[in-house]
Amino acid sequence: MNRSLISVIIPTYNSEEFLENCLKSIISQSYTNIEIIIVDNYSLDKTLEIAAKYGRVVLHEGPRSEGRNIGAALAQGEYILSLDSDMEVSCHVLRQCLSQAKKGFDAIIIPEISIGEGYWAECRALEKLCYIDDDLIEAARFFRKDAFEAVDGYDPTLVFGEDWDLSQRIRKTGFRVGRVNSIIKHNEGRLSLRQSMIKKSYYWKSFKDYSAKNPEEAKQQMMLIRPAFVRNWRKLANDPLHSLGMIILKVFEFLYGWVGSRRRN
Repeated sequence: MNRSLISVIIPTYNSEEFLENCLKSIISQSYTNIEIIIVDNYSLDKTLEIAAKYGRVVLHEGPRSEGRNIGAALAQGEYILSLDSDMEVSCHVLRQCLSQAKKGFDAIIIPEISIGEGYWAECRALEKLCYIDDDLIEAARFFRKDAFEAVDGYDPTLVFGEDWDLSQRIRKTGFRVGRVNSIIKHNEGRLSLRQSMIKKSYYWKSFKDYSAKNPEEAKQQMMLIRPAFVRNWRKLANDPLHSLGMIILKVFEFLYGWVGSRRRN
């Protein structure tokens, strides 16, 4: 295996709580030929101070997807890994992704699990476990740069579903999508029901834009009872306490987001 350069792109905004853990997980990879590009939306906390210790920092005011595209345009690597600042990658993620890319895959899905504090974070963690190996919900984060550029990267007009949208355009263009076993940990922090509903309401503002581009996929992805839950019924049945909380979480998110989107219309 040659020493291909991998560019890791991280958009940030007031990300001091989790950013250092994210960056430490990157520099601790078993594959070390990497560059880190942090695209910051003029943070007001210590994000820039933390970021400057680990990689190149670019300032850009704009949506997250636009920041990812700017980072990709500046990237020197043959490959790109797109992360959020509240994510941590297990130590062999880059090595496994590169191995799959060398087999001919142009984009790679990395399974994502949730971690966090409190009951609702534990419910979210159970939900995320149901999505592992589900191509409808999981989206690629590792790309050959030429494949990423061939489909024009992320759609900067989307604040919801931009990762799904990119993966679908990658597939429809004829590029190959693979997956690895190593994981990404998404840190939810101390998740509350109210916090989750507010976040979903924000994302729902862009749902109609995503749905207009991907109508068939959107119908399935936004189902309240997803096929992944049916496939993993044993997992849910073995943890009734958190399964009940997961159902409550999904119902409230769905209703809060739907009502909010109707008001804006």
